[in-house]
Amino acid sequence: MIDKFSEIKIESSVDKIIRQLKSLIVSGDLNPGDTLPPERLLAEKLGVGRSAIRDAIKKLEFYGIVKTLPQSGTVIKGTGLVALEGLIIDILNFEETDFASLVDTRNLLEIESAGRAANRRTEQDISMIKEALEAFEYKIAEGDSAEEEDFLLHLQIAEVSGNSVLKTLMRIITPDILKNFKKRHFSKEERNNAILTEHREIVDQIIAQNAKGASDAMRNHLKGISDLCNMRF
Repeated sequence: MIDKFSEIKIESSVDKIIRQLKSLIVSGDLNPGDTLPPERLLAEKLGVGRSAIRDAIKKLEFYGIVKTLPQSGTVIKGTGLVALEGLIIDILNFEETDFASLVDTRNLLEIESAGRAANRRTEQDISMIKEALEAFEYKIAEGDSAEEEDFLLHLQIAEVSGNSVLKTLMRIITPDILKNFKKRHFSKEERNNAILTEHREIVDQIIAQNAKGASDAMRNHLKGISDLCNMRF
């Protein structure tokens, strides 16, 4: 009988802000190109601190839902991501087998994106990938959690692949994979040094324009994470 009950999740102020903004976007009350009210007005209207507003906007920008522009404020980027993200959450409900399928799907997308990135990369792309790698390296050296920097490096590789749909799918899938890693008490900090070495190998192969080498390096990298993840099920 006890197995029929579920843990009650207490949402933070940031989660509630994000949920409300996403609801407004999906309903059409907020549309691509619309500018959000100033931080101070949002905080007063929602009855929260300005730091919660900043954290919520930072997360929404991280997932590609909004964009903060200098002297223009925070602008809604699009609705497709939010609608698709909600659809996946509603359908899967994150049973363990579904989570494994999400991880497998992510692996397929990322292996393909690495090979494509090696074929298409420009000197400007190389600079951006190196910058993302350096941000990850810095967080690891400081002993901090580097989940966002890890995600941004992978997202940058997807960007260089030139396939916008692939990048969007990664933005939908990866945040929920990270959330479920935490839920299962799985931390990539356990193998940060190995991850750093694997990241460098992926980037080196992309720079060398070795498509097969980049795909193989990405496959090896994701296998290590998936193997540890499967051990926790």
